[in-house]
Amino acid sequence: MTKHNIPRPRLSKLVISNFRCIGPKPVVIDLDEIVVLVGPNNSGKSSILRAYEVVMCDGSKNGELNLDDFPNGKIESHALPKIELHTVVYDHSPGEKWIDETSGEKVVRELWTWANIGKAKRQGFNVTTGEWDDSVPWGAANVANSRRPQPHKVDAFSDPEVQSKEIIKLLTSIINDRVKSFINPKIDQEEQSEFVKLLEQVKTIQKSIISESQDEINKAQDGISELIKEVFPGYKVVFDSRPEDDIEKSISLFKAGSKLLMGPEEGFQSTIDRQGSGARRTLLWAALRYISESSSKNDRPHVLLLDEPELCLHPNAVREACRVLYDLPKTNKWQVMVTTHSPSFIDVSRDNTTIIRVERNAEGEIEGTTVYRPNKIMLNDDDKVRLKLLNICDPYVTEFFFGGHTIVVEGDTEYTAFKHVISQYPDQFKDVHIIRARGKATIISLIKILNHFGSRYSILHDSDYPTLSNGNKNGAWTTNENIRNAVYCHEDPTKVRLIASIRNFENAFLGEEVSKEKPYNALVNLMEKPNSLKQIRDLLEALVNHAARIPHGFIEWDVLEDLEKSLNNRTELNHFS
Repeated sequence: MTKHNIPRPRLSKLVISNFRCIGPKPVVIDLDEIVVLVGPNNSGKSSILRAYEVVMCDGSKNGELNLDDFPNGKIESHALPKIELHTVVYDHSPGEKWIDETSGEKVVRELWTWANIGKAKRQGFNVTTGEWDDSVPWGAANVANSRRPQPHKVDAFSDPEVQSKEIIKLLTSIINDRVKSFINPKIDQEEQSEFVKLLEQVKTIQKSIISESQDEINKAQDGISELIKEVFPGYKVVFDSRPEDDIEKSISLFKAGSKLLMGPEEGFQSTIDRQGSGARRTLLWAALRYISESSSKNDRPHVLLLDEPELCLHPNAVREACRVLYDLPKTNKWQVMVTTHSPSFIDVSRDNTTIIRVERNAEGEIEGTTVYRPNKIMLNDDDKVRLKLLNICDPYVTEFFFGGHTIVVEGDTEYTAFKHVISQYPDQFKDVHIIRARGKATIISLIKILNHFGSRYSILHDSDYPTLSNGNKNGAWTTNENIRNAVYCHEDPTKVRLIASIRNFENAFLGEEVSKEKPYNALVNLMEKPNSLKQIRDLLEALVNHAARIPHGFIEWDVLEDLEKSLNNRTELNHFS
């Protein structure tokens, strides 16, 4: 494999401790093409974004800490900020002693520790000694950074001027990439771009200046070498000017004060920092969409660190922003990490997304729990299609990622009935999420995701009939067993309560078949009949509290024969043939 065909190093893990609101218990973040951080306010999500940016900017001002970045704003020797980064590499350029292959991949570990405000001490993990070493992989910070993505961080509530500068930086870096990608040594001089011709002129001038200055350079080398020999006999100093290395860095395509203007085509256009928050955010998404839909031959990757992307966006723009966000890594040049409070920015049908819930535990410590990784859930193609359609129909379907007790129901009628009960008894059913699958088979796909959490949840589905009216087998009846089998894949199936509505929810609840306007009829019944309201309230309580009694018309089941027996009893009771 040639040098140009070797994949870029891939960031795989971030470990953070004693940084801002994150305490001594390390928070471990598994990195993917897209990482979505969810959780309550003030739980450390923005701190994780900042930690990511810090290590990506090692050696620059953005890689330095101030006092506010230390726990409780104090510098204490037993609680120094530490950030550890794991990088997967595909060659041996870091050096053999830094590469750990025990996982099956080539992993390089680096550690940054701040003993005071300002710059960190960077170390590499030496796999030969099994200890942290003061020498480091790839050497100097600027060399190591060239192997990593270039960070672009947009905070939720940045000063407008700061936010506009970041957008301009993002755009100018991409335009620079585009222009510099035009360099092609195989093209004749006459056909080269003006930029390439300018580079050649600068190269010639620099070589000429170095040649004219060589005598002075030699005198300086010899003088310093004589002084060095007094301490290190036989040593000499050589100044290697390298006038032809990184020649493109000698040219800036944009003035330092470059501005980006926005406004009506025929009207007044003002700078980005004078636009409203919504306009700045919309411009950001437009820039990202342009980047995701275009390509460059330049191989420097990027990482987008975005805090609460849903802020200030018109509802119509939210779905478009989500699409752009998830399409960005398709160029193979971007990683994305976002914090969000919006279920709309979670798409479980994608293969490249890790979702991490950040929250405080009972002791007040911040924890980062990876609640979703597609490669561990093993969704099949049908699952992905169902989840994609469900996400389109109901952008809030992924509320369960944000905590609370999750109840999956089959259709709109159950969803409407339970939402009405929750509105009447908000204190009793606080933090209860009702997820409508909008189809029986989709319940199985949702169960696979919920099982990955390892937490408690409940399922309510229609039992349906074993056979159709024409005597053929009913596929919906077979799905019952598939739902039960999916529940058994939970690491502890006792955490799941599986309840069936005998025949269907409308029949169990209303005692009759309803063919149209089912949610409306259920809602009217609840509002007009106190006994109906009590029945559905008791059912919801049974779904939340797994020890609570289940009302008549519904059954907690485990064996298909028991479900069929309850169905037959219900049929006889209702005088159905």
